Amino acid sequence: MAISSRNKVSVQFSMSGMTDIVFLLLIFFMLTSTLIAPNAIKLLLPKSSNQTVAKPQVTVSITADLNYYLGTSRVSLSQIEPLLQKELKNRVEPTISLHADRSVPVEYVVKVMNIARRNKYKVILATEPEN
Repeated sequence: MAISSRNKVSVQFSMSGMTDIVFLLLIFFMLTSTLIAPNAIKLLLPKSSNQTVAKPQVTVSITADLNYYLGTSRVSLSQIEPLLQKELKNRVEPTISLHADRSVPVEYVVKVMNIARRNKYKVILATEPEN
């Protein structure tokens, strides 16, 4: 009489759990890579050999067609000063990063710099590194 055991151990490996993890990681990295946009406004910055390591708290951008942006939202020149005052109100060392397209006349850059000087903000003029 042949007695066989009913409890057999399966030696197969299931890949379904591993593929679930891979797809979840893929979705996570795709979502986080689209959220990272330090400067979503396309500008051709002037080139410079000097770079600073200060951390700006607010970014003001001037595009080639003379539109002003505070962060990524479009504003007019008259709105910049009150919005900067509101944003940098309780900061210890308020710093503005000024991103101006290389085709923008200097007078428009100076207008933003005058706003910063009146309010005693530090200004960093953003540039591209020289090659």
